[in-house]
Amino acid sequence: MRPPVRALLKSAFVSMLALACLVAQASRIKDITTIDGERDNQLVGYGLIVGLAGDGDSNSQTTLRSIANIVQRYGLTIDPTQMKAKNAAIVMVTADIGPFLRPGTRIDVVVSSMGDAKTLQGGVLLQTPLLGADGRVYAVAQGPIAIGGFVGGTGGPGGATVQKNHPTVGTISNGAIVEHGIPAQFVRNGAIDLELINPDFTSASRLASAVNAVWPGIAIPRDAATVKIKVPAAFVGHEVAFIANMGQIDVNPDTEARVVINERTGTIVATSTVRISQVAISHGSLTITVTSNVGVSQPSPFSQGGQTMAVPSTQTSVNEVKGGFTVMEEAPSVERLAAALNALGVSTRDMMAIFQTLKRAGALQAELIIN
Repeated sequence: MRPPVRALLKSAFVSMLALACLVAQASRIKDITTIDGERDNQLVGYGLIVGLAGDGDSNSQTTLRSIANIVQRYGLTIDPTQMKAKNAAIVMVTADIGPFLRPGTRIDVVVSSMGDAKTLQGGVLLQTPLLGADGRVYAVAQGPIAIGGFVGGTGGPGGATVQKNHPTVGTISNGAIVEHGIPAQFVRNGAIDLELINPDFTSASRLASAVNAVWPGIAIPRDAATVKIKVPAAFVGHEVAFIANMGQIDVNPDTEARVVINERTGTIVATSTVRISQVAISHGSLTITVTSNVGVSQPSPFSQGGQTMAVPSTQTSVNEVKGGFTVMEEAPSVERLAAALNALGVSTRDMMAIFQTLKRAGALQAELIIN
């Protein structure tokens, strides 16, 4: 007879604890993978916001017709040319609907202005159907908007305006009610496909080995992104319990050597597998300063026909810091690489230039990504 499910879960849990003790600094399978069949879907809808206290759209035909169409639902026929739209704004409403959601579940929505409204502060979104890519309504959104910012001041000639964040984009927490759930099938022909969030052949092989250490012979890596898991016979009909236990297994995923540079914020991130060959670096900086001054030339006292004139002057100075060759030994870790760059006494922006030059010289054994 098949052993009870509780005994199976206990045995699997003990096996996973023993495996976890052998793996250091690892990640759980549930944190580095997704299951084929469980995915989010995007929804979008066209809506109208009211109650903007004069900060809404100008009297555009699109906004006026939208107001007229909504009023017409309640049996009123109004000429759009006789209306004003300063308290309303047309918006696009977007949301992501996850798997396994049932009708009645609430999801968050993002509201973005389409017209020339100054702000959506204090507005209320009227009932808006949210459609999927197939044109079917999956959720309905409605409610007050939180924008996380503001606009103050009158603006225009002689006026000042203060703005924080983006007042024309807001969110409605739990603002949409799911009307139709999206079916999700995660078990096909008695097997589950795990997809690595960061595809890598080494990570896929390690994942399969970790699963096979608990349930021998059920995991087969298909490629760098997919590992096929056959549901053990003891868990047939209890696939949810099997996935929950398998997700707790620890795996040490491999990390590619990569350096990411964000020039806008001055951020540099390097993985621990970055290596650099022995190379000599000379780094100097050149600073050119141009200063413009305006002097005043006045005529001598009691002179005839003299005039006071402004005399502009320009001063230019050049400051060049001499650079010497610094031998950077082969760095076996990112810590030594950072220490070597810090020893040069360069700024973050200079480090960016050094990384790019090292890549061109072939000394940086890593992928360089510049955003």
